[in-house]
Amino acid sequence: MYDIGIIGGGTAGLTAAIYGQRAGKRTLVIEGGAFGGQITTSPKVENYPGIASVSGSEFSMNLLDQAMKLGTEPVRERVTGILEEDGIKIIVTTEREYPCKSIILATGVTHRHLGVPGEERLTGAGVSYCATCDGMFFRGKVVAVVGGGSTALQDAEFLSEYCSKVYLIHRRDSFRGEERIVEGLKKKENVTFILDSVVKEICGEIQVEGLELQNLKTGEKKKLPVSGVFVAVGQIPKNDPFENVVKLDADGFILAAEDCMTSGVGIFAAGDCRTKEVRQLTTAAADGAVAALAACKYLAE
Repeated sequence: MYDIGIIGGGTAGLTAAIYGQRAGKRTLVIEGGAFGGQITTSPKVENYPGIASVSGSEFSMNLLDQAMKLGTEPVRERVTGILEEDGIKIIVTTEREYPCKSIILATGVTHRHLGVPGEERLTGAGVSYCATCDGMFFRGKVVAVVGGGSTALQDAEFLSEYCSKVYLIHRRDSFRGEERIVEGLKKKENVTFILDSVVKEICGEIQVEGLELQNLKTGEKKKLPVSGVFVAVGQIPKNDPFENVVKLDADGFILAAEDCMTSGVGIFAAGDCRTKEVRQLTTAAADGAVAALAACKYLAE
């Protein structure tokens, strides 16, 4: 029997494990993929307080190592659901069942990809899904942002302060995001809109060197030289296995406030998988700490 069962081995989940173990709770972390989460693909992390620069993979492995040294039990299995029997919560995986007194959901999100040639190969080599994480590495360079929602607009706004040129590429003729930001971007000399267009290929051998674009109205194709491309076409939460035990919003994110409490008794949510305004490395770690302490409080009641 585990005191705290954590589903998801990214920054939020591993931070929760550290806090759980330090509180003397027997803690389990189940991860279906690679431990560390999305940050493992970042070549550099320079926005985490107290750490000037570290690779994403090193940061993640340090977290995992710290959690394991405290006694956390890591398991590589895919979770298929949660059951409850006689007040005990049971995490069900493809391999077995794990009884727990409390559960922290820290499943993260998957960034929606463009699905074009060169994208996967050049991820971390000019292709990014987080402008605030990686934008500083493109200071003075020419970049592109792909998307038409608020995130894409905010990314273009952020990058325009550091990059010599920002192209904002959208498949439609108008943006879905805030009009206020759109009007602000129109006034920036280093921002250019490319509308009614899609990315057909991300080009480059070792690093991103450019994009192949196609205008959806004319069919015309053209090359656009850029050093980086920031994909902002949405995020996909991975909460389907839990829709019967906790409430989700219309987009599939777990309804949980800053206390990380969900609609399920003894079930907490931490990190990008829950409803929140800001999804960053620091907020994931903060959520992990809050969720673990909330779980400890629940166990003491």
